[in-house]
Amino acid sequence: MTEERRNISVHTLVFRSLKRTHDMFLGDQGNLPLRDEKSEELKRMVKTTDEYGPVKDRVKGAAQQNGHAAGADGTPHGDSAASGMELVPLDQNRLLSGGDMRRSGRGDTTGSRALMAVSIGQQQMLVPRKAPTMPKPVWHPPWKLYRVISGHLGWVRCIAVEPGNEWFVTGAADRVIKIWDLASGTLKLSLTGHVSTVRGLAVSSRQPYLFSCGEDKMVKCWDLEQNKAVRHYHGHLSACYALDLHPTIDVLVTCGRDATIRVWDIRTKVCIHTLAGHTNTVSSVKCQAAEPQVISGSHDCTVRLWDLAAGRTKATLTNHKKSVRAVVLNPAQYTFASGSPDNIKQWKFPDGVFLQNLSGHNAIINSLACNSDGVLVSAADNGTMHFWDWKTGYNFQRLQAAVQPGSIDSEAGIFALAFDQSGSRLITAEADKTIKIYKEDESATEETHPLNWRPDIFRKKRY
Repeated sequence: MTEERRNISVHTLVFRSLKRTHDMFLGDQGNLPLRDEKSEELKRMVKTTDEYGPVKDRVKGAAQQNGHAAGADGTPHGDSAASGMELVPLDQNRLLSGGDMRRSGRGDTTGSRALMAVSIGQQQMLVPRKAPTMPKPVWHPPWKLYRVISGHLGWVRCIAVEPGNEWFVTGAADRVIKIWDLASGTLKLSLTGHVSTVRGLAVSSRQPYLFSCGEDKMVKCWDLEQNKAVRHYHGHLSACYALDLHPTIDVLVTCGRDATIRVWDIRTKVCIHTLAGHTNTVSSVKCQAAEPQVISGSHDCTVRLWDLAAGRTKATLTNHKKSVRAVVLNPAQYTFASGSPDNIKQWKFPDGVFLQNLSGHNAIINSLACNSDGVLVSAADNGTMHFWDWKTGYNFQRLQAAVQPGSIDSEAGIFALAFDQSGSRLITAEADKTIKIYKEDESATEETHPLNWRPDIFRKKRY
């Protein structure tokens, strides 16, 4: 017998064992195992605590404050008929009855997002949370081109409007700064002194000074009473790409390809701070009176908010995936926007809280401008301009800049844009060596140019 067992292979023995097991359980294969009442009760308690624990605690705390203790049957005291509706007590067995209430969001540590606790009279109940809706955008008239100014011999790279709104100034790759009359578009003055492309301009509101910077690493202060450069600010190690004046104190802020932001005392020409932290070219810088007083955008895909008194970074915003070439402040709100090829993002001061994305301008955005009516304009390398409603992020108009006759289509890029002080004129600096001025279409109405707005689609505010 032993010899016979040794001759049987292991494979055959395994299959014999499987057959015995199959024959043993064949009669009970359609029967489910018996339910354990203790396990079911424990499962309900764990699920209730996990999903509705914070809501129950909040309701219990409110009930204790009102001085109403729960009865022995788990329902609160009080006459529910007086409120005109049946109130649902927060009982774990009733909450989970039917098993059809599912959690609305994973990782929600504040309880279910689909339900919210409200007070009706002196009772508490759970009601469905109202679905988010996109607010209707304000109607803005469309913008149209009404003037083209030629005069520069190179790409026009920067624009600044005088605080009195009588003239504006442009800088270009022909190394010349030109001052133009805003009403008529005629040339008033040309300033020469830079030896390379002029990249940044700013006009002071307190002194008769014009500030300029360029790819020659120079930062100049021009006296507009003498029409000549009276100060030079030396310190940048490479091309200087942008500058801005502080609105309340006499400091000038410049940035450039050396990845630094320099703060200058206008009168003494002393470099007060060298703000270091960016790891690539800093392409845009803005100043404001409130904290944070300096905001910068860089090709290292970050936006930094700076503490001007301490000379260091207050916050670093890393949401962008591509170079940030433009930053603009909202003149009417405590917010700002940053432009990148991936998205235009809106932020809230002082900590840089993300508000929303403005998606759709799929190009290299060189400049942003915003007026007090809530019109945000983005301009790109391919000559396109998108007009947005600031509050809702609705894109109400798209324009393609027409190139100068004799130019090629690839010269349709827009390098800079700025509103005048009234916000009714938009000035653009373009690659076809022209300056274009846009204004609102006075004949347009809501009937002739209706909003193409679909309120049934809720646009997600994603990072």
